[in-house]
Amino acid sequence: MNHTSHGPACDQRLLAQVRESFGRVVYSHKIHEKQADISFSRYQWQQGILIALTAVSSGTFITLVFGLFGNSTWTSLATSFCALLVSWMSLGAKTFKFDETSAAHRDVASNLWDVRESYISLIADMMSGQISDADARKRRDELQSLARDVYSAAPRTSGKAFARAQDGLKNNEEMTFTTREIDLFLPEALRLSEDWGQL
Repeated sequence: MNHTSHGPACDQRLLAQVRESFGRVVYSHKIHEKQADISFSRYQWQQGILIALTAVSSGTFITLVFGLFGNSTWTSLATSFCALLVSWMSLGAKTFKFDETSAAHRDVASNLWDVRESYISLIADMMSGQISDADARKRRDELQSLARDVYSAAPRTSGKAFARAQDGLKNNEEMTFTTREIDLFLPEALRLSEDWGQL
């Protein structure tokens, strides 16, 4: 099968540029998804520790535990220390708003998803010859502008999120499906596999 022919109206250099831009958006989308997951995980840990420390510092628990040893000085010190930890964690929760950070990254990922899908549609139109080069350039410019607007408002990501995104896209194929997998999502009449009746 010849994979180099993409229709008479498709400029190969333009297609290569659009595909490159698509690839960057795919990575950015996945990185922000992973960063949102990282931030939400940190938020859960933060809240869990805060709840545990608040419960411990209530005094009753510490009084019961240290009261067994009959030393009121140790009980007072332990209670004060736990209260200090609660204050420190509460201040940290106000400073490091992981829940808000997670939501911001999810919003960016959602916006990039729309740009990503639009790039796929543009590539399909170009490869099938259903769009002229002039219209393809106009659409490319629009998508680049949309992506730039999303990036300008996006919070920073970490190397950890990049590494997870790279692993997900390259090794776990998080954005790809086999023909069989797609067929399973569709009614029988819309399936492409020859053995669809056996799926």
